[in-house]
Amino acid sequence: MATLATNVFEVLFENPFILPSGIVTETAEHKRAVEAGYGGITLKSFTFERREGNPLPRLWKYDAGLINSVGLRNAGIEEGSKEAGEFIKTYGAQAPIIVSLFATKIKEFLYLVEKIVPQAPAAIELNLSCPNVDDEFGKPLGMEKGAAGQIVAEVKKISGSIPVIAKLSPNVTNIAEIAKACADGGADGITAINTAGPGMIIDIKKRKPIIGAKMGGVSGPAILPIAVRCVYEIYNAVNIPIIGMGGVSTVTDIVQMFMAGSALVGIGTVTYTKGMKVIVELKQQLLDYMDQNNITDIKELIGVAHGA
Repeated sequence: MATLATNVFEVLFENPFILPSGIVTETAEHKRAVEAGYGGITLKSFTFERREGNPLPRLWKYDAGLINSVGLRNAGIEEGSKEAGEFIKTYGAQAPIIVSLFATKIKEFLYLVEKIVPQAPAAIELNLSCPNVDDEFGKPLGMEKGAAGQIVAEVKKISGSIPVIAKLSPNVTNIAEIAKACADGGADGITAINTAGPGMIIDIKKRKPIIGAKMGGVSGPAILPIAVRCVYEIYNAVNIPIIGMGGVSTVTDIVQMFMAGSALVGIGTVTYTKGMKVIVELKQQLLDYMDQNNITDIKELIGVAHGA
């Protein structure tokens, strides 16, 4: 009989579906994902200082997905670490809780990690790829293999037994090269991908961009082929687990992600149109697919598109 349970980073996930960081912007509200039945939850990224985020509107739906420019809105690490700790104590037994961190300097990343390690998350995800802060901070650190690898290596010195995952951007020439640098630096896993772009939609009546910050990250079905390609390339370059995400909304998308090389799959943008309970439907559809194809463990699917 098919099972969706899987062990990744030496952490047991009851199913392979992860809520990506940023889908929910308030820490306590992530409970909706736990209650819906996600296998794991990634909290919204915490930064060194409190951030109010970008101007409204921050989210806009278009025919092929969403454009968002939340701008890392969060309470800052001092308050955020407390929020994360409370959430982990309350819900960590129901689903592994991954904490996402974003910084612009290595020393800031180290401080964030020092603050979050005592909260004992299932893993720490280093957001090296946010597309909504370039104007303020310059090129994200994860856009260059040397910086990305160095960040991971320094973080690993203080993260202890907590797995460290590097979240990468598709907006690079060679994502596999950056993933390998992270793996060489000691990363326990890779998340791929963050939103693409940035993109822009113009209101032709008002004659100006719709998003308050003018542009934002592109997510949803439009970026699925990019995400699948990135996961495929990363799988060829590293021997650590990949959390594949980007436009996944159907069971066919999920199976593609596994076949490209994902060990876990992020389900995010589709919740804006179908709600968190879409995860119930997707779990059943994946079980049905596995039964129909005589597959008992999802590990049988991982990387099969690469051949022998």
